Amino acid sequence: MFNTPCLMNRMNRRSMLKSTVTGIAAFGAGIALVIPEKAGAAAKVTVKYDWLISNGQIGDVVAVENGYFEEAGFEVEFSPGGPNSQTVPPVISGAATLGQFSETTQLFNARASGVPVKILACGYRTGPYAFTSKPEKPLRSVEDLEGLRIGIQPTARFLIDAIAAKNGIDVGDLTVVNVGFDKAPLVRGEVDTIGGWITNTQALSVIGEDRIDLLVRDLGLPSYANVYFATDNAIETNAGTLARFIAAAGRGWGWTHANPEEAVRKVVAAYPSLSLEWELKTIGLVLEMSFDSDTARGGWGTFDPMSIEEQLSIFDGIGQYPGGRPALDDVHTLKILEMTADQRPRLNAPGA
Repeated sequence: MFNTPCLMNRMNRRSMLKSTVTGIAAFGAGIALVIPEKAGAAAKVTVKYDWLISNGQIGDVVAVENGYFEEAGFEVEFSPGGPNSQTVPPVISGAATLGQFSETTQLFNARASGVPVKILACGYRTGPYAFTSKPEKPLRSVEDLEGLRIGIQPTARFLIDAIAAKNGIDVGDLTVVNVGFDKAPLVRGEVDTIGGWITNTQALSVIGEDRIDLLVRDLGLPSYANVYFATDNAIETNAGTLARFIAAAGRGWGWTHANPEEAVRKVVAAYPSLSLEWELKTIGLVLEMSFDSDTARGGWGTFDPMSIEEQLSIFDGIGQYPGGRPALDDVHTLKILEMTADQRPRLNAPGA
C-alpha cells in the first residue's frame, strides 16, 4: 500500500495560494472531460487525482472495472497525481469538469483565495488524519494532549491550533515536535504520539498491533475527505454530467461495500504496485470511513452543511482566512446530491 500523506498536511493556506496563483495555467489533477463530436459516442473522461491511486479510490476504480461509467456514457481513464500535482488550475481553466481534494480544508482555502469551487459530494465521512500512540503513554482523548510530546508535520501544524481552540486549550501548554511522515520518531521514543493517515496501515504496522489510533474528529475537529468538487459555472451549466459521474462512482462504492475482498482484488489487478495483503487488511477500515448512519439515510457521498459551517468557523477562529472566511453557501452545493438521491447507495458501515 502506498504511504499516502494527507494533503491536509501539505496543502495549508500558503501552499494552496501558491499553487493556485503560480499554476493556474497548468493542466494538472482533476477530471478532464471531452464531449464527443459524434452523437451517441462515449464522452472521454480522464480522472487525475491529487494523489496516488490507493484504497481511498477503490470504489471509483471498481466503477470503471464493472463498467458503471461506461453505462453512464463515459470512457474513463485514471491518471494518478503525486507531490507536484495541481488540482485547482485545470478545473478553473475549463480543462477539467470536476476534481477531488483529499480534505475539505483544501477547498475552503481555495474559495478563500477567490477560486469559485464548491463541494459536490464527500466520499469519506471524516478525514483519515489521526494521532497514533502506544499503550504506555496513550492518547485516548483530548484530556491526554497536555501531557504528551505531539509529533506532527510542519504543514499540519495548524491542526494543533484548531484542536486547541475547539477545546479551550492554551496551545502554549502543548509540546509540539516537528516530524516527517515516517513513524520512526514514535518507535524511537522521541515523541509520544504522531500524526498521519489512519489508512496507511502498512506504515503504522511498525508501531505494533497494540497501538492506539485517535482520529482528529475524536479530538473535536470534524472534516470530510475525498471531496469531489467543481466550479460554480460547471454546477450551473453541466450538472447532468456531474450527476452521472457521482451516481456511477456511488455504484462502484456500493458494490465494494457488498464485495470488499473482490473489490480489493480488482483494484490490485488494475494497479499491481498495490499490495494485496495490506489492502485486504485495510478494506474494512476504508468502508468504515466511507459509510455510516448518515449515508444509510442520505446515500454514499452525502455531507452535512452544518458540519461544513462548523469546520469553517473553527479555522476562521485560528486565522486561516485573513482576507475573510468564505460563506457556507459559497463552498458547497446540494444540487448534485439531490439529482442523484435515488441512485447513490444508502448503506451503513459494515456490521453496523
